[in-house]
Amino acid sequence: MGAAGKGGIETLVTYLEMTGPPLGAPLPPPPGIEVRRAFRPTTGFYRYLYDAIGADWLWYDRKLLDDESLAAIIHDPEVEVNVLWAQGVPAGLAELDFRGPPDVELAYFGVLPDFIGQGLGRFLLDWAVHHVWRSRPRRFWVHTCDLDHPRALGVYQKAGFRIYDRRTDLATPP
Repeated sequence: MGAAGKGGIETLVTYLEMTGPPLGAPLPPPPGIEVRRAFRPTTGFYRYLYDAIGADWLWYDRKLLDDESLAAIIHDPEVEVNVLWAQGVPAGLAELDFRGPPDVELAYFGVLPDFIGQGLGRFLLDWAVHHVWRSRPRRFWVHTCDLDHPRALGVYQKAGFRIYDRRTDLATPP
């Protein structure tokens, strides 16, 4: 990654897709772990998750939205905000965007820093993959970049996603 003009950061964006359902059974949840959909979450709760998960990885797109614009996305019935809970504490996010049928996008995905390295990301991604394929999409896709967690690309590939495109982009965080 290299610096670019006007405070931007040059980043390599990798696009991945899965075009068929997973072969194995879903992973069982570890003790005290569950995934629950947040129906019409408050923008404050969503921003908490987004900021807590994405702070180290320069997530900023949703920070540029006012509350009304953000609520229009996360309250859309075709967008699922799925929260990973560990012993009653929010631990991760799998935001699924069903607004572009027959494809589904894994729009945002991550685990809060206190829970990294415990296998919860692997569990949450496996949950998301199995959950999405119950709706029989044409494909399930995600994009990541070299500003994300260093293991993100490998985790997606181990889950069954395959690279279909790479592009250099300019990230311009506020």
